[in-house]
Amino acid sequence: MDQRISAITLGVADVNRSRAFYENLGWKSTKASDENVAFFQMNGCALVLFPTKELAKDAGVDRPGSGFDNVTLSYNVGTQTQVKQVLAKAKKAGGTILRDAGQAFWGGFTAYFADPDGHAWEVAYNPFWKIDAKGNIKLPK
Repeated sequence: MDQRISAITLGVADVNRSRAFYENLGWKSTKASDENVAFFQMNGCALVLFPTKELAKDAGVDRPGSGFDNVTLSYNVGTQTQVKQVLAKAKKAGGTILRDAGQAFWGGFTAYFADPDGHAWEVAYNPFWKIDAKGNIKLPK
């Protein structure tokens, strides 16, 4: 198995509402999207929005409960100011602020918000990681 991720699929209550949230953040869904599924091309992988019940059925599991699911998605930026800007944009788009922007114990600057279905996103400035022009991160060796 290669060391990569092809897609991240989020179970959502309402595909159209969730698509609108991400589009209000400035993302563009692909033409393959419809009322049953939404696709967003990211740098090297895709974000997919799919109805929670259908996703659980597809995976062969019961519908997950509410609350923190031990997973966060991270969006890294190049400055502390950008962390604050992304957090403000997420709030304006209908997201819930989970943790205001501030210093992290590990030396960076982070904040957390949740999308309309409660998926937790970390917005982070990590002074130890490099970000290229396409938004790809480069971990230190």
